[in-house]
Amino acid sequence: MDSKATPLPAVWLPTAYLAPVSYYCKLYASRQAYVDGWEHYVKQTYRNRCIIASPHGRQALTVPIERNDPSHTAVRDIRLSNHGNWRHLHWQALVTAYDASPYFEYYADDLRPVLERPYTYLLDLNEALRDTVCHLLDLQPRVRLTDHYEPTPDALDCRTLISPKNKREDPSFRPVPYYQVFQSRHGFMPDLSIADLLFNMGPEALLVLRDSTAATAL
Repeated sequence: MDSKATPLPAVWLPTAYLAPVSYYCKLYASRQAYVDGWEHYVKQTYRNRCIIASPHGRQALTVPIERNDPSHTAVRDIRLSNHGNWRHLHWQALVTAYDASPYFEYYADDLRPVLERPYTYLLDLNEALRDTVCHLLDLQPRVRLTDHYEPTPDALDCRTLISPKNKREDPSFRPVPYYQVFQSRHGFMPDLSIADLLFNMGPEALLVLRDSTAATAL
C-alpha cells in the first residue's frame, strides 16, 4: 500500500473460499483484518463457494460440507465432505476457465496442491488458500483468526456485506475493470474470485486492488 495512504480501520471478515476481489481489497487496505471462525455457518455464501468466469459466463464452485445442521455450527467446526470428487472437479473448472489466461501456468503449480490437499475443516482450507494467494500477490495483510464471536465489533463489519446474497452497496469497493479471458463474449464481470484477478493480471493484481478500494469510504 502507498505509505502516504490514510490508515484504514480494522475489518471483520468471514472465512471465504477463494474469496472475491472485494474481500482482498479489504485485506489490502485495512490495518488489521479479523477472520471470524466462531460465527454460525451461513449457507449459500462465499464461505464455501467462489464465482469464476467460465466460457459460459459466471460459474459457482461450491465446496461440499458435512450436513450436521451446519446453520447451528461454528464455522471453525465445519467439516469438508469428500463427496463427488469435488477437488478434482474444481481444478478442472479452473483449468477450463483460465488455461488461456496470461498467468495461469505461472501460478497453477502453487495453487493446485493447496486445493487438492485433504483438509478436514473448511476454515483450514480457506486459510491455506488465502495465505497462498497473498504470497503470490506479494500482499502482506495483518490477519488474525478470532478467538470468540463478537456481534458488534469495534471495526468495519464485513461478515454479511461480502456475500452473494447481499444486495447492499459496498461503499468501500469500486471495481476497476481489468482484462478477462471471456470479456469479449460476456463483458466485464466484477467481483469474481481472486483466482480470476490473479490468473488474468498477475503482479498487476495489486494495482487493481488498490484502485478498486474507495479509501475515503472506509
